[in-house]
This record gives sequence, structure tokens and C-alpha cells, in this order.
Amino acid sequence: MYDHIGLKVGNLDASIRFYTAALAPLGHILCSKDEVSAGIGPKGEPVLWLYLDKGAANAAAHIAFRAADHAAVARFHSEGLKAGGRDNGGAGARTDYSPTYYAAFLIDPDGNNVEAVCP
Repeated sequence: MYDHIGLKVGNLDASIRFYTAALAPLGHILCSKDEVSAGIGPKGEPVLWLYLDKGAANAAAHIAFRAADHAAVARFHSEGLKAGGRDNGGAGARTDYSPTYYAAFLIDPDGNNVEAVCP
């Protein structure tokens, strides 16, 4: 399990919209925000930090968040699409990963591959 993750983003407001919407079904909220950064996670425990970086393009990252159940995975995907994410694989079984692996994938506003998984 990780303690926290930091991502450089080109548009802080767009990334906040995407992550707060996509991660709400997983129990995450906007915990902290200033002009150049934002912290998102369970109430009082920001685990995803977004840092404004108008510099060169960043290499894409992959982040997987654990979901409580299949319904939360589906809501993650649906809410993330509404908030500007791009589809990278809808909610469903991924038996090539394991017999019980259930996940959905989105591309965030900066090109990162974001996953919700219920193993």
C-alpha cells in the first residue's frame, strides 16, 4: 500500500474536477487546495497530490485505486468520463490478471492511466 502519490498536471482545475469526480465513489474528497497544488483522499488524509507544472510534457503514469465493490468501480468509470476523462477500458472482469480481478480504466486530463480495482 502506498502512503501518497504526487502527479504533475498541466491544468490544476481540470485535474481537480476529474479526480474528485472519479474518486468520489471510492470515498475520496478534495482535502486541500492552493494556487499550485491540491490534495485528494479520504477525509483528512490526502493521498493523491496534484502539482501544477506548465513545463514540458510529462511521461504518463499508471495509478490504481482500490474500490470496495464492483458498483464503485463502475461509478468511478462513469463519473470520471463525465468529468473529462477518456475511456481506457470499462468496468469488467480482467481474468487475464486474476480470476477475480474487476477493474475500470480512464485516461486523465494529462494522459495518465488511472484504474479502480476490486480484486
